[in-house]
Amino acid sequence: MPSTLFTPLRLAGLELANRIVVSPMCQYSADDGCANDWHLMHLGMLAHSGAALVIVEATHVERHGRITHGCLGLYSDDNEAALARVIAQARRMGSAKFGIQIAHSGRKGSAQRPWEGALALKPEADPWPTIAASPIPFGEGWHTPREVTEADMERVRAAFVSAAQRCLRIGFDEIELHMAHGYLAHGFMSPISNKRTDQYGGSFENRMRFPLSIARAVRAIVPKTIPLGARITGSDWREGGLTPDDAVAIARALKGEESTSSASRRAVWLPISAIRRNPATMSPSRPA
Repeated sequence: MPSTLFTPLRLAGLELANRIVVSPMCQYSADDGCANDWHLMHLGMLAHSGAALVIVEATHVERHGRITHGCLGLYSDDNEAALARVIAQARRMGSAKFGIQIAHSGRKGSAQRPWEGALALKPEADPWPTIAASPIPFGEGWHTPREVTEADMERVRAAFVSAAQRCLRIGFDEIELHMAHGYLAHGFMSPISNKRTDQYGGSFENRMRFPLSIARAVRAIVPKTIPLGARITGSDWREGGLTPDDAVAIARALKGEESTSSASRRAVWLPISAIRRNPATMSPSRPA
């Protein structure tokens, strides 16, 4: 009996040869956001793996929106040129389609690489100021983020749009918005990290206002033939946090940002994360 896993799948205008997708995996190996030969080897190998779609690691829309000094970015022309070179070469090595996850780290930024401890950067390690829905540190010993202002929202939203435009110029087949794992967008969604009393806090609708505005702005410039999705959190695993029922509501809200055309209805891509893991326990993906 044939397995559904190996049957074709269509997402908007993207035709996948099978249903095997390689999730984005941070490599923490970029040079000021620029992909290099490490990424060429990593993605070139995956292009030839048999998976129909390979999604590039979290790629950040602002320099100060990275998690670590080694994270990929799409905030400069140099970033775009470096990643375009890697993707063009990787496509020659295999048959996989390429997607990308674009992100802003929020209060979890300015951090050490996993093999350096995965904690907040020390003063001597060139830390940067972080932003979040509310001025609540990610954990003990972490920097206190600055509460996001309307001006910050406008800048970050524009940065997501700019990064998406760079993705289109590079030729990515799919784009995924990172709205999970405690990063900026998820920080707005969760009542644990969002304690605002303005129109961006309190009710579910208010907490979704800024993340949905990002999705709406990016959807406006991404052709309907290209799948645009979001990674969301299935559960905060804490009392008073997001639950699986909330994840369903988030998915429906994101789906509502799609137009009513048949093409866009097929363009929703919602991987859901519900893992319980301490970042400090992650194994290194390359030697320090």
